[in-house]
Amino acid sequence: MFPKHFQTFEQYNGQMDKVLAREIKQARNIQMKLLNAPKPEIDSGEITGVSIPARLIGGDYFDFHIMPNGKIRIVIGDVMGKGIPAAMLMILTRGVFRSSTEHQASPSKTLKVMNDAMYDDLRRLGSFVTLLCADWDPEAKTLTYASAGHNLPVVIDRNQNNKKLPSIKGVMLGGLPQASYQEETISLYEEDVIFFYTDGIIEAQNKHGELFKMDRLILSLQQYQDYEAKEIEEAIQEEIRKFTNGVIQKDDITMVILKIVNN
Repeated sequence: MFPKHFQTFEQYNGQMDKVLAREIKQARNIQMKLLNAPKPEIDSGEITGVSIPARLIGGDYFDFHIMPNGKIRIVIGDVMGKGIPAAMLMILTRGVFRSSTEHQASPSKTLKVMNDAMYDDLRRLGSFVTLLCADWDPEAKTLTYASAGHNLPVVIDRNQNNKKLPSIKGVMLGGLPQASYQEETISLYEEDVIFFYTDGIIEAQNKHGELFKMDRLILSLQQYQDYEAKEIEEAIQEEIRKFTNGVIQKDDITMVILKIVNN
């Protein structure tokens, strides 16, 4: 039965559609405000990030946290699925990251604590999350990173070379109970650009079904390497827009850019 003040099922369904649309819009606003909070100001660097959901709301995630020791912790991730279910898991991931990172000395330990905290829920839901967690140390000028099944960042050095990072292993959150994570550290130098991303960038498609791909991303980053971090972000978005030319994308597009500069 539907409420008596509705004369037909069509009226009732129409009203429920309006309520659902309003709630989805509110959910999108909440998600965008959380993802697009003010970016931290950091020593010896510029940092920015943006997420563009394929639907009204998405499952990609990025965040920053300034540690008590002066390091800045960067996280970027991709929740399995799309739409409202993925967005709900994204909010869960954000909460666990923020509660666990305060007490963890390294990216690898943070990922382990997050997996331990989320594993049972993710298994019950049949889902998983990929994450890349990294610490930028402005004093030592190093980047320490660990991966839970996520893409390593692209690093373009001051000479516009694509710097290969040491590979690491780590299963996605929800993949294995009591999982542990490897960690590597690299040195960074003035004008280096570190580009964190989700698959939606390199898998963006044009009307011919062609993918944006890693080679095109690297060439774009080399082209805009001299720009400020925010300008690089805007330039890469424009490159993707030109390539896709209005084609609706299947996956969210998310990027975080760290550029090393002098104080």
